[in-house]
Amino acid sequence: MTVSKMEIDGIGYAAATMTTVSFVPQLLRVIRLRSARDISLGMFLIFSAGTFAWLVYGIMVHSAPVWVANALTFVLSMTILVLKLRFDRHATHPKQPAGAPR
Repeated sequence: MTVSKMEIDGIGYAAATMTTVSFVPQLLRVIRLRSARDISLGMFLIFSAGTFAWLVYGIMVHSAPVWVANALTFVLSMTILVLKLRFDRHATHPKQPAGAPR
């Protein structure tokens, strides 16, 4: 059985679409709730760095499915990270009792 490059790329684009689009519901939830409190900052930092590395790799090996998917995923993950930092910074904290140390 011979599989053409076009068919192989088709599988790559299908996989890339599914994994990239999977971030959209999370991004919409963060925007809707104006909170990213439950998202791990460390995990998203590592994930974003890995996505950027896959983007560079895809460019270097001339694999459009790899670099296109990772470029889009990187933008989505960085948007979630920026919103997390922004919303976490502005999150209200429980009020301290008068005279309590901060």
